[in-house]
Amino acid sequence: MPLDEYRRKRDFRRTPEPDGGEPHRTRRRRTGRDGGGGRFCVQKHLASHLHYDLRLEYRGVLLSWAVPKGPSLQPVDKRMAVRTEDHPLEYGDFEGVIPEGYGAGIVMLWDRGAWTPEVDDVDAALEKGDLKFSLDGFKLKGSWALVRTRDRTGTAPRRHGRNWLLIKHADFWSGPIDIAEFAPLSVKSEGDFDDILAADMPDLWIAGRPATARGNGGAAALTREVIERAARKILARHDAAGGRPAGSPRKRSSGRRPGRGPAAG
Repeated sequence: MPLDEYRRKRDFRRTPEPDGGEPHRTRRRRTGRDGGGGRFCVQKHLASHLHYDLRLEYRGVLLSWAVPKGPSLQPVDKRMAVRTEDHPLEYGDFEGVIPEGYGAGIVMLWDRGAWTPEVDDVDAALEKGDLKFSLDGFKLKGSWALVRTRDRTGTAPRRHGRNWLLIKHADFWSGPIDIAEFAPLSVKSEGDFDDILAADMPDLWIAGRPATARGNGGAAALTREVIERAARKILARHDAAGGRPAGSPRKRSSGRRPGRGPAAG
């Protein structure tokens, strides 16, 4: 089944991610040459590493590629894109906190819109490893290509065919702008990672720092910063709800204050 790998990797008693249980009829859209295409999204995912997940709706699922450096609008940039397991269509609207397990971290809905294949046969293009398509999103537009690279000697069999390149074609929408830096926020909530975390702080993150915040890497440092900012927003929200101006002194208490855990050393 298309979503078996997706479900095998997740414990839906712990993660808020959709389980893909809703049945979807395979739709033959008329947006592409072969009727393919549909919705697309890009999710900015702060986990053990910061990366961007490109997802294209096709045959009732979201085909998915993890792009470590994110999309580039410059045709000279060939961004690595690792093919991952298919995701359910409901994932195209997902934004929130994965508290533990596979993919633990914060997921932001960074872009979304519609995609249209620029090939006669999407299945044949995927098999060949050369998929040309156009995007019409809030941030990403114009013509693109996903090109599969050759496997290196010694590549494990389970990783064969997973490495692709995401390339922007030269057109009206290409240029030298760093789109990830220019437009960093969510298209769903219009917030940053700390806003998403402050709105959906799970118990595990309150009880102690998540595993993704440990270590000396860039993603760990960014996660620590996000937790500190989210904790300050939660405290400000509690202050405002208690009738005190945000940041005003409060009486000491022997008990733990709500949301204080992540900010503690």
